[in-house]
Amino acid sequence: MHRPARLQDRVRTTPISMLHRLNPELAQQQPACHMSSVPTDRNMANTTMQAGNDARDAAGHNRRRTSRTRSTQAGKLDDPPGWETAMITELGAAKFSGAWLRIHDSGDFFSDAYVAAWRRIFRARPDTNYYAYTKEVDRFRRLLEPDPPPNFLWVYSYGGTQDSALDPEKDRVADVFPDERSIASAGWASQEANDLLAVLGPRLVGIPANRIPVYLKRLAGRRFSEWQAEVDAERAARRSRRHLRLLPAPRPQSQSQPEQPGAVAPAPMPADQPRAA
Repeated sequence: MHRPARLQDRVRTTPISMLHRLNPELAQQQPACHMSSVPTDRNMANTTMQAGNDARDAAGHNRRRTSRTRSTQAGKLDDPPGWETAMITELGAAKFSGAWLRIHDSGDFFSDAYVAAWRRIFRARPDTNYYAYTKEVDRFRRLLEPDPPPNFLWVYSYGGTQDSALDPEKDRVADVFPDERSIASAGWASQEANDLLAVLGPRLVGIPANRIPVYLKRLAGRRFSEWQAEVDAERAARRSRRHLRLLPAPRPQSQSQPEQPGAVAPAPMPADQPRAA
């Protein structure tokens, strides 16, 4: 089984020559490093679209996983204080001073306490810059937007159950597209040249899907936001159908007319009187 490397062993060099043409200021940034001391969490199953996650992982956006050790990953759930201490210790290495580190390659900020832990890490290591993609829109609105850490930037990702809370006119958002041409046609900016463009480039971030035929077939020319909207509509339709099935069936009306208040009952017919045919 593959053993994750230590964080500092997975520093990825920024393609400065390509980046300079897109954003000269960004080209001066330090090399980016993808870090995921916390891989995809089992608790995230209820907050992300699994089909979209599968496609995204296969599309090459499941970045190379980096972590301190497997025990550190497990400690995130089993020993949160110990995990936090280990992260602060490791991030104290000189090579991380002034660097940009991406939090998570696959996963998200699965609880309020977990976000609070990262805030403490940001404060403990202010000389390092951090960024992340997230689908936890409500959590970030509550916990980070009112007082954002100066050394942490994020971009909201389409393809989650909280897509409806995003406003592309105001929010920095990322969407997975079938290819570079569709990104340009939509007027969005690709982050393919450098992942830091997701937080330092234009606000509307396009991510081109990798050319894996089976997953491109599932994507079917859609963006993740479009795919998620279809999934949400199907779920709403199923909920509506279940609601209709649970409604009680109307009771058949009795053929006998209800007795009106004050009505006089008809007199009984004499036995020897012939009945009408």
